[in-house]
Amino acid sequence: MSDCENVKNGEKLEELVKKIEEEFWVPVEMLKQLADDMELMMRKGLEDEDSSCIKMLVSYVDSLPSGDEKGCYYALDLGGTNFRVMRVKLQGNRTIDLKTESYKVPPNIKVGKLHELFDYIAEKICHVIETETDSEIVPGKKRELGFTFSFPVQQTRINSGTLINWTKDYNVQDAIGKDMVKELTRALEKRAVDVNVTALLNDTVGALAGGRFYDSNVVAAVVLGTGTNAAYLEQSENILKPYGPPPESGQMVINTEWGNFNSPLLPLTEYDHALDSDSPNRHKQILEKMVSGRYLGEIVRRILERLADDAALFGDIIPPKLRQHYVLATYNVVEMHSDKSTELSVVEKCLEEVFEISDVSLEKKNVVVKICDIVATRSGRLGAAAIMAILKRLRKDTTKNGESVVVAVDGSLFETYKQLNSCLQKTLSEELVDEQVSKMLLLKHFKDASGIGAAVVAASHSIYT
Repeated sequence: MSDCENVKNGEKLEELVKKIEEEFWVPVEMLKQLADDMELMMRKGLEDEDSSCIKMLVSYVDSLPSGDEKGCYYALDLGGTNFRVMRVKLQGNRTIDLKTESYKVPPNIKVGKLHELFDYIAEKICHVIETETDSEIVPGKKRELGFTFSFPVQQTRINSGTLINWTKDYNVQDAIGKDMVKELTRALEKRAVDVNVTALLNDTVGALAGGRFYDSNVVAAVVLGTGTNAAYLEQSENILKPYGPPPESGQMVINTEWGNFNSPLLPLTEYDHALDSDSPNRHKQILEKMVSGRYLGEIVRRILERLADDAALFGDIIPPKLRQHYVLATYNVVEMHSDKSTELSVVEKCLEEVFEISDVSLEKKNVVVKICDIVATRSGRLGAAAIMAILKRLRKDTTKNGESVVVAVDGSLFETYKQLNSCLQKTLSEELVDEQVSKMLLLKHFKDASGIGAAVVAASHSIYT
């Protein structure tokens, strides 16, 4: 490539990066409009979920823990990438003794048959129980398990729910419309595992229960990991769609399923449209595809591919791996964005290992970091707008008696992506809520909250109480 061509490509690259930055930037007025629009969709979802992109699913959890619960319970937490089997000894006074085993779900099982998925899960539950050395199970009583299931289900009671659709990268076709508790119970019975599945709950509902177990000021929970979602405690009188007898508590935890939010206001780019078009759930989970860990790496990859095509970011020859969908994971983006070395050696290593690209100049490695920052910033700002919508729904967006407001946050993206986390919190506290609310608002990470919450909910719905 001649010096003249290098200069032209350098100018084109600078121009394209500036254009991408402008396309991905979400100004504060748009964030406020998006929060208003989300809150409107939440209200509509409480009236009739078919008329809203935010389904506002009734969880049948009508009260949250006190922290005084006691007993030994189990939790199965099936998320996007991993699932965990947990034994939780609730000791009262907001304390627990926790044993956790984590497993990856093989890619072929995520798109296989339903019985294969639950047989695999039941095998791991069986392994955890068989390796116990200090079981506290009373003879004649079954173990009790809370099942955290991170996908949309239609529930009619606390221990039953039929799958509405898959999200993230799951696509087990014979599962839609099936009762997930029955399927898990069937798989456990095949292995003669003596466990009663006491409660089925979404991971955000679990995170809310787990957060409240530790902190009585928790008003909502957000999961920001492979996918994204939120849950909060709604007054039952505001739930106008039919769901059964109103709870005696006068309250009901709502699983918003906000990852499916879509609006003409969302600043979708050509990269978002292309990603959605290539996904198995086209035109669904649009907010999730702009915000969550499953997709951020792929958005970055698509932008780098465009820069390589149009401005020779990596030279004359386009590396074949750069065109491979989802080859760049979000944890790669986190690593590159966090690279503080003088020569950006982490970026260099990642480009070599993921794309087989070598001999990249420092200037172009800086471009890669810039793209990571652009994509993460949009994710953080949109996440802040979504949380603002929940605060509006709870009427916690304005000052009230100086009361502390805690939002429990769980999920690997929030926990590991420090720049995104910081952007989200700064946007929410400095641009969206007023100064007095900002002083009392805390986004608090509770590790393993969704699993612990499942065990606590299992305790409150025990068949032996």
